[in-house]
Amino acid sequence: MPGSTGSNGSPVWLVTGCSTGFGRSIAAHLLDEGYRVVVTARRTEQIDDLAARGQALPVAMDVADTDSVRPAVERAEQHFGRIDVVVNNAGIGYFAAVEETDPQTVERLFDVNFHGVARVIHAVLPGMRARRSGTIVNLTSIGGLVGHPAVGYYCATKFAVEGLSESLRHEVEPLGIKVMTVEPSAFRTSWAGSSQETQNPIADYDPTAGAARRAYHDSVGKQAGDPDRAARALLKAVNAAEPPRHLLLGADAYELATAQLEARAKEFQAWEETTRSADFPTGR
Repeated sequence: MPGSTGSNGSPVWLVTGCSTGFGRSIAAHLLDEGYRVVVTARRTEQIDDLAARGQALPVAMDVADTDSVRPAVERAEQHFGRIDVVVNNAGIGYFAAVEETDPQTVERLFDVNFHGVARVIHAVLPGMRARRSGTIVNLTSIGGLVGHPAVGYYCATKFAVEGLSESLRHEVEPLGIKVMTVEPSAFRTSWAGSSQETQNPIADYDPTAGAARRAYHDSVGKQAGDPDRAARALLKAVNAAEPPRHLLLGADAYELATAQLEARAKEFQAWEETTRSADFPTGR
């Protein structure tokens, strides 16, 4: 249970990407609730207001740089003595059809959204293993469960984090460490408005990826999800007696994820005979 910190005070959370969006809302809510929070951002001047709030430790961290991540985690552990919960929130988006996306952009997306998560995990696990406790929360996306046009490589990074989290869970749960993935749908953050996009669109993809890009831009400020309510939901889930391994956030996330599960189950069942026929006959 992340709240078990003995005589060291309230639980210690480390949240990445706190300058905007989910990270800012999560850090602010935790501080308001009396938690000790390592508030991170690439540029700490962007989190000055959070740094002055409650028991906050502002730390510069660029998840795309190992030489930034490890010292940041070490500073947090030296200052607070431990990290009980880490929230891997930092990430970037990009709008383009798969064919429209250049290799450099793909590398950047994976370096931040996937390798960035892995870097933080590698940095916090030794301390969590030593204490036989801790919670790792990886914010992915509904796009980590269901693919969408215009965000193919973004979704690929989030699917990758889902797979990493699933394997990690099998490895660390016996050591007392929990792993949760959080899959939000569209929320009123700066993500859609700040994401870059292809400058060389292909006309054939205008009805699919092109339409999706326009819809993302048009949705800014009108998304159904409230980041502050999401922060409250996340804290509730982490502190639950039996925390969920997957936490969907937003009605759209629930509808899309459950529809995907039902569609896959139906297809698997329709092709069950063919699927089973690929094995050697029983007894051989």
